[in-house]
Amino acid sequence: MTICNEIRIVFPYRKSNGFLNRRFYDSSNNTTYEKHQAHRGSRVSKKSRLQFRPEELPEQDAPKREPERAEPKKNQRKPVKQGKPKKKGGQTAAKEKVTSKGKAAEKGKAAPPEKAAPPTTLHFEEDRPKPPSKLLHHSEQVIRTETRQVLRDENEDDNVAVEAADRGQEAAESSLRAGVRATKQVREHRQNRNRRESRSNPDLQQPEARKAEVKAQQKQRIKKQYARAKIQERREERSTFSVTRDFAEKAVEKVKNSVAYIRRSPKAAAIALALFIMLSMLTNIVSSCSIIMEGIGSSIAGSTYPSDDADMLAAEAEYSAMEAQLQSDMDHYKDNHDYDEYSFELDSIGHDPYVLISTLTAMYDGAWTIDKVRGTLRMLFEQQYTLTETVNTSTVTGPENPEAEPQEYRIVDVKLKNNDLSHLPCEILSEAQLARYSVYIATLGNRPDLFPGSAYIGRYGEGSYITYEIPPSALEDEAFAAIIAEAEKYLGYPYVWGGSSPSTSFDCSGFVCWVLNHSGWNVGRTTAQGVCNFCTPVRYSDAKPGDLVFFMGTYDTPEVSHVGIYVGNDMMIHCGDPISYSNLNSAYWQEHLYCYGRLPERSTWTHN
Repeated sequence: MTICNEIRIVFPYRKSNGFLNRRFYDSSNNTTYEKHQAHRGSRVSKKSRLQFRPEELPEQDAPKREPERAEPKKNQRKPVKQGKPKKKGGQTAAKEKVTSKGKAAEKGKAAPPEKAAPPTTLHFEEDRPKPPSKLLHHSEQVIRTETRQVLRDENEDDNVAVEAADRGQEAAESSLRAGVRATKQVREHRQNRNRRESRSNPDLQQPEARKAEVKAQQKQRIKKQYARAKIQERREERSTFSVTRDFAEKAVEKVKNSVAYIRRSPKAAAIALALFIMLSMLTNIVSSCSIIMEGIGSSIAGSTYPSDDADMLAAEAEYSAMEAQLQSDMDHYKDNHDYDEYSFELDSIGHDPYVLISTLTAMYDGAWTIDKVRGTLRMLFEQQYTLTETVNTSTVTGPENPEAEPQEYRIVDVKLKNNDLSHLPCEILSEAQLARYSVYIATLGNRPDLFPGSAYIGRYGEGSYITYEIPPSALEDEAFAAIIAEAEKYLGYPYVWGGSSPSTSFDCSGFVCWVLNHSGWNVGRTTAQGVCNFCTPVRYSDAKPGDLVFFMGTYDTPEVSHVGIYVGNDMMIHCGDPISYSNLNSAYWQEHLYCYGRLPERSTWTHN
């Protein structure tokens, strides 16, 4: 019979930190001691791993400790639950392998001898902002738990009421912590709600936050629009491809049917082909007519006065009123002045209304109003009319009384020069404006009814100029034939003072210079007197087609004032108003005829 010398009574008690306190009673020496051992199957929390030695506890009665459990061997690690690595201090560390020694140490048993475990490999993520440390809070909690356990151990023989009170205190503290957590959750909920409200209400947002939010929303919208556009583009591509494919298939089918029909009945096919050709020709004719009509319409629109009738009539009335006032001043000059003697040299006063309106329209390049052109009307009037008054004073004595005192005698010379309003466009308009002026004056702005009394009515256009058929024998001369071919292009063009090209129309010297420059000579742009200086004078009996004819006195100038191209049989082509053929035997031309001139050879005359 075996007699048990030692009786052990085990009092199991589970602590709140996950460890089991096993209390042993040794009957041999009547002593009691405890062993702390991890409960099998219990989940050891992260907090329970932090253990404090007695000297690390706060300064108070240190808890009585029984003989401690065996220390684990070197290189022996605690068990770690396999799974995702825990985050700690902004870094994540994962232990790759747990050896059997660690498991044995957890159970408090001696581990069998094994090979040395490989060193633990730690994998760290990128540095992140570290969360607030929980070490202080965790330390306080552990201290409270350990202290409470020591007190329980010391008062284990007390009544149950003490333990119940302790349990109640723990419950109260747990409730307090739950309340703190709930308060924190409520605060976070309110913050999230306020954040959502600020997003939905722009007035509550800060400027920078609002700007960032708007920018993010814009990016999202742009992305969505781009995605929709790409989807629509793909749909259109598929649709276009489908339509094209269907059309091609139908076209091929129709071609096959047409070929089969032509083989069956060739006569009907020939008739259909003839009808198709006729329809194509008709379509081309209609298209050509439409293009021509568009050109005609554009030409008409570009040559029509764009201003209102009321403004054009008002401008003519104001200019005529200034001329009427000038005429009245000249008629009553003696009544308004006190001179002893008057000498008058006055040009006629007047203008053509179409010249005035065409000048204004060319200057303003479109529509204008009377208020806009009043200053221009005064400027044109002052440039057209030049009034000069010269007073000559002398001292005379009366023939009947020689001894009388000498008397002052004043003689006034009054000269009124009319520079002709039609000559001003060349001086005040640019080349582009002069070109527009020539168009308006040639068409009268497509308004012949505006000023029916004008001398320009019927002056231009078909039937307004004289034609002449040159004898074929005269055209045998190549130089003369080249001159006539170029000159007849511009029959009917209006006379524009200073004009020297088809775009601006011509005056007499500009017309002759243009024709000669485009017929083999190089005379530049000069006056009628300048052209006369380069010619050799010839007698009337020696004149031949291709010579030039010069006139003087056609307007107020001491030099040659007009030039034309002689074509034989006492006929010339010149820039009158409009460009036309004219008979030299008329009284007007015979009165102003100056001479005939012969041009040098085309290869030898170059204007310097």
